[in-house]
Amino acid sequence: MVGTIFLFLLGFGLAVAGGVVIITYLNFIPAGLAWGDFLSFIIGRPECYFLPLGFILIAIALYRYP
Repeated sequence: MVGTIFLFLLGFGLAVAGGVVIITYLNFIPAGLAWGDFLSFIIGRPECYFLPLGFILIAIALYRYP
């Protein structure tokens, strides 16, 4: 039970951190970066993988919750 809650909170924290980083990188769009270039940029940034990893951890925690 406690491990599931911890897993959920860890996933939530990672999802928030990754989402904030991706939103921050959206500031490159008005600077003249195209959407394709933006997507290839965030795919190359390791901190942007926190968002999907956080979603996966949240899904696992919700699946394991009694």
